[in-house]
Amino acid sequence: MVNEIYELGDQPPIGSVPRLMHAQTIRQDRYGEPSVAIQHEIVPVPEIGPDEVLVYVMASSVNYNNIWAALGTPVDIVAQHQRANPDIDYHIGGSDASGIVYAVGSDVAWPKVGDRVVVHSGWWNVDDPYILSGGDPMCAPSARVWGYDINWGGFAQYCKVQSHMCMPMADHLSWEQAAVSTLDGATAYRMLLGWPPHTVLENDVVLVWGGAGGLGCYAIQIVKNMGGIPIAVVSDEDRGEYCMKLGALGYINRKNYTHWGVMPDWKDDEAYPVWLKGARDFGRAIWDILGDRRSPRIVFEHPGEATMPTSVFVCDTAGMVVICAGTTGYNAVSDLRYLWTRQKRIQGSHCANDEQAVAFNDMVIAGQIEPCIGGVFSFDETAKAHQMMYEGVSPPGKMAILVNAV
Repeated sequence: MVNEIYELGDQPPIGSVPRLMHAQTIRQDRYGEPSVAIQHEIVPVPEIGPDEVLVYVMASSVNYNNIWAALGTPVDIVAQHQRANPDIDYHIGGSDASGIVYAVGSDVAWPKVGDRVVVHSGWWNVDDPYILSGGDPMCAPSARVWGYDINWGGFAQYCKVQSHMCMPMADHLSWEQAAVSTLDGATAYRMLLGWPPHTVLENDVVLVWGGAGGLGCYAIQIVKNMGGIPIAVVSDEDRGEYCMKLGALGYINRKNYTHWGVMPDWKDDEAYPVWLKGARDFGRAIWDILGDRRSPRIVFEHPGEATMPTSVFVCDTAGMVVICAGTTGYNAVSDLRYLWTRQKRIQGSHCANDEQAVAFNDMVIAGQIEPCIGGVFSFDETAKAHQMMYEGVSPPGKMAILVNAV
């Protein structure tokens, strides 16, 4: 007989699914800082469709998208869920998960009940005409990010995913080690290897913003594995040393510079030269690390508003600035003279398709990627961990959340 609900870590028989579960939820009337918005509740276990899988979650990890969900901006995520299902008035975040398959839909060939899996966060309608015609699923009209755009993410005892999102879990990793890397790692893989001809080649210089953060720590390792030369941008010396251990050739402490933010008007004879000097000094720091006057062929961006002007400026001629977020804001002003005359490229990148997620997971299985866990938190510390990220005081690497792996 199956209980109506089980306590965290009190694992029911594999394949037996209770009616209720523990979850960390966000509701509209709590929108605000994560410490208030994210709360422990008991909610129904979601029902799965023909191509879906129910995973008993062992661990998940903290990503910035659940901070956006908590704030209710730039998207009211609960309102978005309610357009699909008016009865759902809460959001369960968590775009990473490791766990055990407990139920599969009627159309699912793999995985099987009992399999140990990790989940990637690329969600789309498998019948989308764009995809059926050969288009990249993550560029399809139906593409969404599970655990953000799509509800029932990893911060609950059970998560609901599409079967194609499940991948084999590396045998040598613990639940928390397996849970932390998939979203950021697959996103970084797409950014660095998904936009030909600007894929990382032997001896390419790659500038990695936020090198000690979740995205950055995997970007450094991917670049190094591909024979490139990663240079990290960090906020202090300890984080810089952390990046060096991951394979960065060197690092730049951004706090040594003051020209960040929306750049001044090019006609401002006082402010623009000050900004330009800051950008040039930053570029020289890259040359000093290399011991060569070479600029980055790829700039790995995600801060956005505060850093984009400098990223465009320091990128090499015919290089690419690739960006997947805007954690400092969305108004990315730049001096277009350096963009068009030197024929640089700005490329948006979002999440990853199956092929890219699997390729990154294969690197994890092969032992080529260090999980980079910076901290492990209990289920009831989910809000605390997000608040730390929101305030910019999270440890280097990724923060893991134990769910059923208590």
